[in-house]
Amino acid sequence: MAESKNNKKSSSSKSSSKSSIWSLNKISFWTIVAVTVLYAVSLILSACKINIKVISALQGVATAIMIIIVAILAWRFVRSKPFVWKVLYIICLLIVLAGIVVPLVIA
Repeated sequence: MAESKNNKKSSSSKSSSKSSIWSLNKISFWTIVAVTVLYAVSLILSACKINIKVISALQGVATAIMIIIVAILAWRFVRSKPFVWKVLYIICLLIVLAGIVVPLVIA
């Protein structure tokens, strides 16, 4: 009887993880598709000698989308870890953001 309860519990957890609407794999795939479209438009505009600011903006949006998705997934990993991991996460995120913002401000 206890064995049948364990089987039900493991089978229900497997089916719920497989049937999730927004699984990690699906989010990753559609993020890559969206970023690919943004980079492709940026590439076409660059080939047509369109304003550099527009191209930089499209590339910035694509980069921001990827960073947001990765930051969310990284937080899911870190939130159950000790405090040191959370501090490392925040420091890394701040450095990444500074690496994006500072070159835009300087240029």
